[in-house]
Amino acid sequence: MYINKAILFGNLTRDPELKALPSGMNVCNFSIATNRVYKDRDGKKQEQTDFHNIVVFGKQADTVSQYLKKGSSAYIEGRMQTRSWEQNGEKKYRTEVVADSVQFGPRGSGSGGGGARKSEEMADEPTASSGTGIDYPKDDINPDDIPF
Repeated sequence: MYINKAILFGNLTRDPELKALPSGMNVCNFSIATNRVYKDRDGKKQEQTDFHNIVVFGKQADTVSQYLKKGSSAYIEGRMQTRSWEQNGEKKYRTEVVADSVQFGPRGSGSGGGGARKSEEMADEPTASSGTGIDYPKDDINPDDIPF
């Protein structure tokens, strides 16, 4: 059995680029940065940043290009793929993550978190003007109405 699974959480380093394939399907390309903090041999704190190329297809490509921008955080699940082509007589390679699932991270610096949600779920929801992103019911709940 073989496994090719990539799971990343990071911030976009550039705005997503949406293009259409000859077949009519949309494809979106962007990159994210992930950080790793560790201590070296001398005990000093070190930080390493890695950059990952991400490719998204179909309806999810439309959603990503509409709602994500440079600096946004995103959780990506997908598979690693290396493609090659020839340019000016030279063989070129690019390794990227083909995303199966993209979830948006918390919005802005003042949102306080709340976890990531799937991009399709967010696309169908209206934007909350209250700033919290959660619409709480205005009615009080009567304990006598609970059936158990």
